[in-house]
Amino acid sequence: MGGVPRFSILTPVYNTPVVVLRSTIDSVLAQSYPEWELILVDDMSPDDRVRTALRKAARADPRIRVIERAENGGIVAASNDALAVAAGEFIALLDHDDVLDPDALRLVSEAIDTDRDVDYVYSDEDKVDAMGGVFDRFDKPDWSPERLRGQMYTGHFSVLRTELARAVGGFDPSTEGSQDHDLVLKVTERARRIVHVPDVLYHWRVLPGSTAHSSDAKPYAWEAGLRAVDAHLGRVGILGHAEFGPVPGTYRIAREPELDRRVSVIIPTRGTAGKVWGAQRVFVVEAVRSLLARTEHRSLEIVVVYDSDTPESVLDELGEIADDRLLPVLFEGAFNFSRKCNVGALAATGDALLFLNDDVEAISEEIVGAMLAPLREPDVGMTGAMLYFEDGGIQHAGHLHHMGQYTHAYLGERADAYGAFSSLLINREASGLTAACIAMPRTVFLEVGGFSESFPGNFNDVDLCNKVRQAGYRLLWLPDVRLYHFESRSRNPLVHSYEEKSILNRWGGPQRDPFLA
Repeated sequence: MGGVPRFSILTPVYNTPVVVLRSTIDSVLAQSYPEWELILVDDMSPDDRVRTALRKAARADPRIRVIERAENGGIVAASNDALAVAAGEFIALLDHDDVLDPDALRLVSEAIDTDRDVDYVYSDEDKVDAMGGVFDRFDKPDWSPERLRGQMYTGHFSVLRTELARAVGGFDPSTEGSQDHDLVLKVTERARRIVHVPDVLYHWRVLPGSTAHSSDAKPYAWEAGLRAVDAHLGRVGILGHAEFGPVPGTYRIAREPELDRRVSVIIPTRGTAGKVWGAQRVFVVEAVRSLLARTEHRSLEIVVVYDSDTPESVLDELGEIADDRLLPVLFEGAFNFSRKCNVGALAATGDALLFLNDDVEAISEEIVGAMLAPLREPDVGMTGAMLYFEDGGIQHAGHLHHMGQYTHAYLGERADAYGAFSSLLINREASGLTAACIAMPRTVFLEVGGFSESFPGNFNDVDLCNKVRQAGYRLLWLPDVRLYHFESRSRNPLVHSYEEKSILNRWGGPQRDPFLA
């Protein structure tokens, strides 16, 4: 082997079917990028044919190194043996029964060359069946730390700077089964730059008993992942704990609700009434009633920005419900949703701002505290909720800014849908969130200039979200914060062509959504 390899590919091996093992090794030999070493650690496989195949591979190519353990120690022990002898600048994790794309290392190397501070690279992946057919392509989001807490989404293909992987302690025996998740969490806590290569570079082979075949095949791995995520929350200072998610391999991040931070709930309204589930209601009244019934927040004001034609009886009833927490603000002039929100924000006294449409109804408990909790983290600029239509279908699960369109993710899907790769079950970063329910620190709202009044009816939230992201903040969608949204009950929902032209002129036609759900 000429010189120091750039990549050390770590592959623990245990009783792999020989034909499968050869396929894995062949996928490394077929790499278009030559500066690699493959470290195969046999964890004392009972089948002698495995060691025979490994020895033959090592004789055939000097870049292949084989370590034969004297006793079975499990995947963590075998992985740490490989890490200990790795000579490469980066380690790349390859399971003993999976396959690399021929250009995997070349594309990762090119990504590293664009920025020498890169410490972690991951790629998209798919699965391959026994007949060689591929399925379940996973086009992953760009770097999404909140999603990584909810699931090991970066998975395959993971490439980590060797010195950093060693500095964080390598693979932790207490997380056997989810050791890769634990290691990536630790590395990304310290990484200078993290890069996603949006190409399928890894083919995850589906074999009986593997997690690729069934997510509940290894329950101990789910438990280990829970420990890994919980420990990570402590290290990064997030107040809360990890819980098992709705399906194996997912985790719920239960942050301690923020109950004492001064928050202003800003609701633009005209006091419109209508029918929901066959009964007449005044929308803003029921929105406030449901919100206050489901929060124990101790420092809250309700800023109702009302038009001059709002019935006096509506304001009287709001006063009875909210008492001294109500701050009514008169709005005069032509309809402009953005201006109404800005007027409410200027009148508000809260350190945090929670914008609500008047046609919502709270479902989950402690919506205020849950929406505010992630805002403790200085790089979180906005949080949003799961919203449902009157019939229970999904109205909002984050915005998609994708291929020239601004749309709601999973619009109209059933309430019990999982989403692609469990994306409806876990907290995750999003490109945008609907202003029907968003929370922001006041400082961030002022920093980006609030809502643009150039968008009086539509796309004002798209514009605001783009400004928040451009300022370097993350937007988090929270599936456990749930409300009904009786959309467009109080205004004309028509989207005009000039509005679409305006948003595209301002931000350009979006291509690939970096947080495609």
